[in-house]
Amino acid sequence: MTTEFEWAVLRFEQAFQRFCLQVGSMCGLGDLSYPELVLLHVIRMQDRPKTAVVIARQLNMDGITNVQYSLRKLLKYKLVAKIKGGNSKIYTYDVTNAAAGMLDEYTHIRQDMLTDQTKNIENIDKKLYETAKLISMLTGTYDEGSRISATYSRIRAPQNGDAGSKEK
Repeated sequence: MTTEFEWAVLRFEQAFQRFCLQVGSMCGLGDLSYPELVLLHVIRMQDRPKTAVVIARQLNMDGITNVQYSLRKLLKYKLVAKIKGGNSKIYTYDVTNAAAGMLDEYTHIRQDMLTDQTKNIENIDKKLYETAKLISMLTGTYDEGSRISATYSRIRAPQNGDAGSKEK
């Protein structure tokens, strides 16, 4: 069952990426890659600027190198603004007015094409909530497995007939 679940997640991820890119294209964000589009949405969340570290944490990314690369591209496209903190060397990033307008359009298109289509699924909000909780728990389990694998050493027990399986 775990393997079937993993394949379903992979297929879902691909469908989700295609959907996001298509909607992004429809609202003027067609030059963005999927990671850049997601980054733009994270920056917009809660309508307040975020640091690269906060963005990486929100996306469950280990390093911020890829985040910084995408931020540079979003700056180049004038979709985000870089804001220097008071007496600090830390910068935050916020969406520009142009990007906010495109993301508002994204939200409307998403509503029309996706969320309105799911209304006929019985108890959809409850099912989505429970699924999100399950996937969050499994994310933690996979993260823990990843940490364990860093020091994991699978010692294979000697089999009959293997060299070293007989005592001398």
